[in-house]
Amino acid sequence: MIQTWRLDTVGQTLVLASHDSRMACVTYWGARLPDGEDLTALAEASVLDVTGGMLDANPDLSICPDARHTFPGQPGLVLHDQNGAQVLPDFRLSDAQQTDTALTLTYADPALGVRYTARFVVHAKTGILEAQSHLQCDHPMRLHWLAAPVMPAPQLADEMIDFTGRWIGEFQPNHTPWTAGIRLRDNRTGRTGHEHFPALILPCRGATNTGGEAYALHYGWSGGHRMIAEELSDGRRQVQFGHAGGTELAPATEFTSAKLYAVYSASGLNGCAVAFQRHLRDHVVQWPDPDRPRPVHYNCWEAIYFDHDLDALTAIADRAAALGAERFVLDDGWFGLRDDDTTSLGDWQIDRRKWPDGFTPLIDHIHGLGMRFGLWFEPEMVSMDSDLARAHPDWILGLPDQIEGRQQRVLDMARAEVRDYLFDAIAAILSAYDIDYIKWDHNRVLPTPDAAQARGFYALLDRLRAAFPKVEIESCSSGGGRIDFGVLERTHRVWLSDSNDAVERLRMQHEAALFLPLAVTGSHVGPRKCHTSGRMIDIRFRAWVAAQRHMGFEMDPRELTDEEGRVLTEVTTWWKANRDWMATADILRLDSADASVMAELQLARDGAQFVVFAGKATTGAQTVPRPLRLCGLDPAARYRIALVNRADAKGLSRGHQMIKSAALELSGQFLMSHGLTLPWDFPETMWVVKGDRL
Repeated sequence: MIQTWRLDTVGQTLVLASHDSRMACVTYWGARLPDGEDLTALAEASVLDVTGGMLDANPDLSICPDARHTFPGQPGLVLHDQNGAQVLPDFRLSDAQQTDTALTLTYADPALGVRYTARFVVHAKTGILEAQSHLQCDHPMRLHWLAAPVMPAPQLADEMIDFTGRWIGEFQPNHTPWTAGIRLRDNRTGRTGHEHFPALILPCRGATNTGGEAYALHYGWSGGHRMIAEELSDGRRQVQFGHAGGTELAPATEFTSAKLYAVYSASGLNGCAVAFQRHLRDHVVQWPDPDRPRPVHYNCWEAIYFDHDLDALTAIADRAAALGAERFVLDDGWFGLRDDDTTSLGDWQIDRRKWPDGFTPLIDHIHGLGMRFGLWFEPEMVSMDSDLARAHPDWILGLPDQIEGRQQRVLDMARAEVRDYLFDAIAAILSAYDIDYIKWDHNRVLPTPDAAQARGFYALLDRLRAAFPKVEIESCSSGGGRIDFGVLERTHRVWLSDSNDAVERLRMQHEAALFLPLAVTGSHVGPRKCHTSGRMIDIRFRAWVAAQRHMGFEMDPRELTDEEGRVLTEVTTWWKANRDWMATADILRLDSADASVMAELQLARDGAQFVVFAGKATTGAQTVPRPLRLCGLDPAARYRIALVNRADAKGLSRGHQMIKSAALELSGQFLMSHGLTLPWDFPETMWVVKGDRL
């Protein structure tokens, strides 16, 4: 007997089938099927043949592959009893509940007292499929591995793309060919990590940013993930995501995976990107005030570091406000005896040496300038030189002889008393002062990975958000070390990288746009000489790269020349004039024929306008730029095309191109088929083109 189920979005269909009440298999995931498709026939058509050297029947590649029945690949569940003996459930379907948008399948092994539930939810407005698994046991068990519902990988994918990185070098794509065997990532850092963004993209043969079929998955978890991409000897392929292996340290009766977000696209990688961007912005993030425009940030870290002085900060605030800043964030150094990074983490009381009257004088000044005020915390961390560590050494996670990171250790967030202390300390500050923003940092990996740490972090965030629902929170972790949909269910912005180098940011923002929209991606104009790369970068390039995302400043604005101040003010003014539609726009990565150019098109949701950012990171191989083909436009429509920063054209750009002096009117078909020919320019420059449908 075959039981089948089907879920649809506008562009994709997911079909599952269960043979004789066994664990369901995904028998189809791809372009939307006709409404009358015979799902039983589809399941029958998917059965593999058997030949020499094989078992007499093929073990199911199910949503939870089963080691009990000789599955030759990696199982979806590895479970032991409290004595260490392996538990191999014989799951049989016990219940199925379906609506138009959700499917819940429950399997049980009554003899062992174990139940497995897989839940699938489709979101029509975003095209995202969510999948999550849950395990219940009558008696405490030890879990080594529980995958979210397992998805098949396409046969026409020749490679897979996942992401590595490092501090100040996040979102570096890895292109790995599919071969028989396993591609395994097991993130043991205890956080999402610079090194292990929890996602996988599966482009089918010939797919580009703008065309072809592609599949993509993201695991929304902040405690370190495990990913298995496996091809069996019979050619079948599976992708598993779950918590990092062995991070459930205590026996329990219930275990739950994080949500796995998945999407199929018939329009290249951009189709996946748009689905993730929209889903994150419109469904995952819970905005305190959805109608409020994203404010221009100013963060004082790279201006003053730990040297807090009221007169200096008010002077900086004056200059930042004049440039267009709307939120002022006071960074590390305001608490305990925090004069450097060796002391005082955990002592979340205002340093009265630096702030004898508290924050009131600074906040009053900032509010008088029309800006809001935000504050930095690093709640999960503790300095050994702190009152907290001296009073509660038992609250510190890990062994006494552990290697420290940034001269600090980690609090055990699984302990309720730790979370209570942190909540009370943070709530006292938020209650005493008008603070509408927290920059929440996390500057080291865990001494040992533990899923309970991430759950404790989530619990503290949830409690603070319930108590202070109007406060926005930014997720920072030495830059981009904790970016995922799990943390973004509880926060509202991410700090993509501690690098403010515009050359490096251009690439990182381009890659991160596969998942992150403008509204959540912080990007700041850094100092003239970048503090992390030493590179000297022109203010125009720095400003326009920041304007690609949620714009801010992070330098001492008093260093700016009059000309630099004028340029930054102009770019900021342009960003403010366009931010409302850009905040909900789709970011489409363009396929550039010129390897020196990294470009994107931000398209308004109604298609009425767009902006192209074409950044030139290095010298081109050819003498003048190649045409840049656009995408996502209406082929039959005509567009008014204007070069926003045409005044930046250099003297060596000597040709008589109309775009340098006037607007053009061109069809969408021409712009997508031939492309836009931009002026010549030096490396480390950006052309910005505004388009309006006529």
